[in-house]
Amino acid sequence: MQTRTLGHTGPTVSALGLGAMGMSDAYGAADRTESIATVHAALDAGVTLIDTGDFYAMGHNELLLAEALRGRDRDSYRLSVKFGMLRGPGPAFGGTDGRPEAVKNFLAYSLTRLGVDHIDIYRPARLDPDVPIEETVGAIKEMIDAGYVRHLGLSEVDAATIRRAHAVQPVADLQIEYSLISRAVEAEILPTLRELGIGMTAYGVLSRGLISGHWSAGRATDSGDARGHSPRFSADNVDHNLALVEALRRVAAAKGCTVAQLAIAWVAAQGEDIVPLVGARTRERLAEALPALEVRLTGDDLAEIEKAVPLGAARGDRYPSAFMSGLGAGN
Repeated sequence: MQTRTLGHTGPTVSALGLGAMGMSDAYGAADRTESIATVHAALDAGVTLIDTGDFYAMGHNELLLAEALRGRDRDSYRLSVKFGMLRGPGPAFGGTDGRPEAVKNFLAYSLTRLGVDHIDIYRPARLDPDVPIEETVGAIKEMIDAGYVRHLGLSEVDAATIRRAHAVQPVADLQIEYSLISRAVEAEILPTLRELGIGMTAYGVLSRGLISGHWSAGRATDSGDARGHSPRFSADNVDHNLALVEALRRVAAAKGCTVAQLAIAWVAAQGEDIVPLVGARTRERLAEALPALEVRLTGDDLAEIEKAVPLGAARGDRYPSAFMSGLGAGN
């Protein structure tokens, strides 16, 4: 397994990370036994970075990972945990909470559910508009000094917020959506990260399966699948977006890889400071994703990919409109 270091101050991790959210939340029913087997397969393949959030099915994902990680050497993996998103008993979200006292409370619950004595990278999932980022980060810094957290991360914040947070405590990485059809980070956020020596963990590299090569128009989603409400998957946009995937498929075929592998490889090729997160829920999807690290893209390859999926070519926002205002970058 290749490795990459998250920024100037962060940990060295596998060049591909595992995003665990879909094993508990957002994409419909998942199989618990298969989810745990997938985590085991990832670890056995050398994946060391596992990403979760305390609000993924309200602790379910952390408990699932605790079971999957039981008996594993704690130094053999790195846990990235997001916090601060508020939810009720139903599916609705209720804002964010970045107050210092809440930070420590959320952390205590995560440590207990995960069954570990520290979190490797701890990050607010979204910016709390009512709490200065310096206060939120200050509380995480206290937890770093106390040994409960190893590194500070951020998620979905703008360049100005990154600078303010980094002035309080060095930021290891920013977690943000980045894919062939979500490239807004390239304008200001990515240059800021590189100026400050901060890494990126890129989620949504397959745009929730849309550019995986496995999605089809008219595919049914159940009530627990957020893609049923996603603008990019809507009837008005999905045919256009899948036409981009077919163009990408031709490039992948010429390269001797799958569409998913090509899309992951493209993100990885954007810089050694970027670690793609793959939300594989099954061993089959994980097995497809892992060889993406072996796909070497030449300048000609990148030009062909750009021709197939030009900047800004996708239709629809990456989240429903109610969520877009809280993101650090647009489409």
